[in-house]
Amino acid sequence: MNPVKPYNAEGSKKEQVAHMFNAISKRYDVLNRTLSLGIDVLWRRRTVAAVRKMGAKDILDVATGTADLAIALHRGIAGSRVQGVDISAGMLDVGREKITRRGLDPHIPLHLGDGE
Repeated sequence: MNPVKPYNAEGSKKEQVAHMFNAISKRYDVLNRTLSLGIDVLWRRRTVAAVRKMGAKDILDVATGTADLAIALHRGIAGSRVQGVDISAGMLDVGREKITRRGLDPHIPLHLGDGE
């Protein structure tokens, strides 16, 4: 049996996913807010509350995307050390821009990498 490829593109599934997110990275936040009907904001608040309750201070945000959760975790958990990793350089570029605008550069490093 041949594996099914969802796209007519060359490259591994990971490469295709990275390419897709690179292509939409500048519009991702608006798309996410719109398509989730704003529930992404509630989800982040609940995630921060759950992580705070666990008492975690060293936090790795895998598939950080544009770093919204990483920023929320840093702001919502005193003394936390948050890092983000994502497979998409484009998403990380948007995340770094947001982190820089907020003056959080030294606090939330972002890394290009595969979370698997």
